[in-house]
Amino acid sequence: MFLTRTANLLCDAALALVYPQSCAVCSGSVESRVYGIACGRCWRETRTFAGGETICWKCGALTSGNITKEKREQVRCGRCDQEAFTAARACGVYEGALRASVLALKHEPHICPRLIELLVRAQRRAPLNEATRIVAVPLHTKREKGRGFNQAAVIGRELSRATGLPLDEVSVVRTSYSERHRAGMDERSRRETVENAFQVCHVKMIAGERILLVDDVFTTGATVSSCAKSLKCAGASDVFVLTIARPLY
Repeated sequence: MFLTRTANLLCDAALALVYPQSCAVCSGSVESRVYGIACGRCWRETRTFAGGETICWKCGALTSGNITKEKREQVRCGRCDQEAFTAARACGVYEGALRASVLALKHEPHICPRLIELLVRAQRRAPLNEATRIVAVPLHTKREKGRGFNQAAVIGRELSRATGLPLDEVSVVRTSYSERHRAGMDERSRRETVENAFQVCHVKMIAGERILLVDDVFTTGATVSSCAKSLKCAGASDVFVLTIARPLY
């Protein structure tokens, strides 16, 4: 273990000298390939969740006040009561190194070891640790063909490899395609673009399972809720959501 760690550090140092990379956040130097496109300082300054935060137990939104561990499951923000998923969590806030990693993932199908570590830690906390199968939020075939890959599937593969949970990439498909660019849309518009957008085509693989639905960003929750609704209708016992990042509130 010590020799492996030392070898990795030496390799990182050599790569930094030969192929220096600028941090996508602060433009400083990225000192280790473990951090991907952001430097260690920017990762440390990015707010990540450790499991002790006071959050809405259902959607994972940060809330105010100090709540005892025994009462955390009772905390609700009141905005997500009608969402179809059981519970949603993220690795941290959509800022700094996490934001840069999400944006990079839309262009390059790669996740750095630091981010994989955060995803695994989030999955191992309650209630996501009850999941039995991973499903990546699917892209419409036209959009996936244009991009060349589905970033949610990249997350799912890495998480499956690290946790041992089976990854299901065939049971759910996206049946509707929207030409409208969703950035800057209000919540109502976002929900309209994903309403009834997903279909489960292998019901037997979903029935009775506790699904871990993965995607890159939880914004309004419209996409994952629509997908979760389809999974629940197909007989999934629970649908937990895990994303790389989410807004502060």
